[in-house]
Parts: sequence; C-alpha cells; structure tokens
Amino acid sequence: MAHQNDPQVVRRLLTEHGRWAVVGLSNNPRRAAVGVSRFLLDRLGMDIVPVSLKGDDVHGQKGYTRLADIPGRIDVVDCFVNSSRVGAVVDQAIAVGARAVWLQLGVIDEDAARRAAEAGLDVVMDTCPVMEAPALGL
Repeated sequence: MAHQNDPQVVRRLLTEHGRWAVVGLSNNPRRAAVGVSRFLLDRLGMDIVPVSLKGDDVHGQKGYTRLADIPGRIDVVDCFVNSSRVGAVVDQAIAVGARAVWLQLGVIDEDAARRAAEAGLDVVMDTCPVMEAPALGL
C-alpha cells in the first residue's frame, strides 16, 4: 500500500517547535533546500542543522556531514536527496533516534517510508513545508 501523508502529522511537525536536520543543505543558492530551510527557521521558528557532503555552515548554523555527528536530539530529518539515495538517509534517521522523516517534493521511497514507520517515526513524503504551511494558516 502506498504511503499516505497524515494531515495531523503534517500539522504537528510544522506547528510544534522542533530541531530539523536538513540533509542536502549547502550554501548553493540554486538549491531548494536553502529557501526551505530559511522558511523553517524564520517563518516557522524551527531550529535547523545543515547536513551535506561538505558539512557547510548555512544560515549561521553549524553544518555536519552525517546525522550521527550531530549532538543532541533530532526531531525531523528533512531529506533533500535523490529518491535513489534517500533510503540510506532514512536508515540513518532511524539509527540516531529521530522522531520523524520528511521526504521533500519528488523524493519518494515507499520501502524507506515503511521502515521508518515500522521503527516508530512519523513519515511525510513527496511534499514540502513551504507548500503545506499556507493550508494550515502558517
């Protein structure tokens, strides 16, 4: 059965303050992750932790190369990676005890979503906080 996003989960993740590890966030202004992470930070009041191959610091936030290197809790792992690579990121999110994974618009991996849900994580797939927030009045 295909994953269906739960509107209550989307609402909770976007309205409750949380710490979002944004995987695929670098200083490349052409990448969607830059604008979406700024939205999370400025409009929704979330804490963000950039995660990229280079470990770039972004928006004044310290960057990391792996989820396992991030100290403290991670509430949401926001995935800006290709669908063919997101499964590994979801597995890392499970391993570090993240509370949720958010697979961005166009990022789809039914098996990874199922693994995350079975591990007790909330799962949102194939949508973007910037698209979902207006429907919630945010």
